[in-house]
Amino acid sequence: MSGSPASGASLPLPVPALSVRHLSVAYNDQPALWDVTWESPPSGLVAIVGPNGAGKSTLLKAVLGLVPRLSGEVRAFGRPIAEVRRRVGYLPQRASVDWDFPATALQVVAMGRYPRVGWIRPLPRAERERARAALAEVGMAAYADRQIGQLSGGQQQRVFLARALALEADLYLMDEPFAGVDAATERAIIEVLQRLAREGRTVIAVHHDLATAPQYFAHVLLLNVRAIAAGPMATTFTPENLARTYGGRLSLLEQAVAAALGGGVPVGGATPGGPERR
Repeated sequence: MSGSPASGASLPLPVPALSVRHLSVAYNDQPALWDVTWESPPSGLVAIVGPNGAGKSTLLKAVLGLVPRLSGEVRAFGRPIAEVRRRVGYLPQRASVDWDFPATALQVVAMGRYPRVGWIRPLPRAERERARAALAEVGMAAYADRQIGQLSGGQQQRVFLARALALEADLYLMDEPFAGVDAATERAIIEVLQRLAREGRTVIAVHHDLATAPQYFAHVLLLNVRAIAAGPMATTFTPENLARTYGGRLSLLEQAVAAALGGGVPVGGATPGGPERR
């Protein structure tokens, strides 16, 4: 007897990789996020876009429990995120990392394997080789024994991307993965992210460059403390929605949107605003 559904039966809908419900966060009584409700697609590349101070980094940290929530619920793959934490990888902002920590690039990447083998046990040789493979994937195999603080900004970002890859997660949360990197590193990173998407994984990334957002990402969440709009890039990343998100910065927005919609934007194009502080 065939295992296919009976005629007329509907297949179950794919579960969102990430969903938040009524999520609110405040710093010193000032709201950083307010009543955010949003579901990501089940897979693919998703950009979180908004002005500085909009709560983009805070959203990722609140999802992971790195900052306390005033209210709200977070689920990944339909389950409380605490139950599936091993399926979630995180790439923090470079500015939040202690680059003087006495660790080599390989040791940093190997940290991505410990959640799978346990923190008490020595890392088996096979796991160290997996870490080396992740370094090779981002073009950093030759720097395995280099102290992390001795690497350039772009090299450091590649190492932390390799650490996230070493976790072999299904959902990746990345906080400005392209910030402060050169054009070659940006191309290398987006190639890795596109491969993850082809494998059916989900990458949700804070992104500042409005010009490259439509080139790199299939979906977008426009955020400014509240969720302004969300959906496929083609129908959501519009001048009207961007104006609602960024307020009065229309002149700069018009230039960026015109460039993005017209294509032909070089990697590392102009970005409104600098790295976000929260």
